[in-house]
Amino acid sequence: MRRPTLIVMVKEPRAGRVKTRLGRDIGMAEAAWWYRHQTRRLLRGLRDPRWHILLAVAPDTAIASRAFPALDRMPQGPGDLGQRMARALGSTPGPTLLIGSDIPGVTRAHIARAFAALGAAPSVLGPAPDGGYWLVGLRHPSLAPSHLLENVRWSHPKTGADTAKSLPHPIATVATLRDVDTAKDLRDTNGC
Repeated sequence: MRRPTLIVMVKEPRAGRVKTRLGRDIGMAEAAWWYRHQTRRLLRGLRDPRWHILLAVAPDTAIASRAFPALDRMPQGPGDLGQRMARALGSTPGPTLLIGSDIPGVTRAHIARAFAALGAAPSVLGPAPDGGYWLVGLRHPSLAPSHLLENVRWSHPKTGADTAKSLPHPIATVATLRDVDTAKDLRDTNGC
């Protein structure tokens, strides 16, 4: 049996092109530095023989970037965030979770619980305190609805609710974790 897949959305850590909202608060070079180190720390901490890690890389030209550890990669491709996430989720044959790379609190235990939740539900969502989410997953990506991740208001208090409307029901939920978009988020996660 094939291992489940954990997809991590990553961006090439270039000043002014990654974590720009955080960069407006702390400086673009500092935000890129934080992101580079956060991504490495996250990926190192999530390696586990129970799942396969796949990086969904943006921009597509960064597919061979040495900024990321030696893990399997795929380009995110064109489109808005929802289109890129739906394409990444649809690229795998079995249970799949997708997370961002800016969640300092995520651990292997969180990922294991989310995969376990897919044993009882066709989809799983990990909420964030701002109304968004840090994790989305599908038990059978090939059976995802055609409207998966469409009409989602991104970076909005209703991002999680909009996403839930597009997922197969019932939806399992896992721990609430914070992603880092601003200096306040960074302070709140002790991710400094």
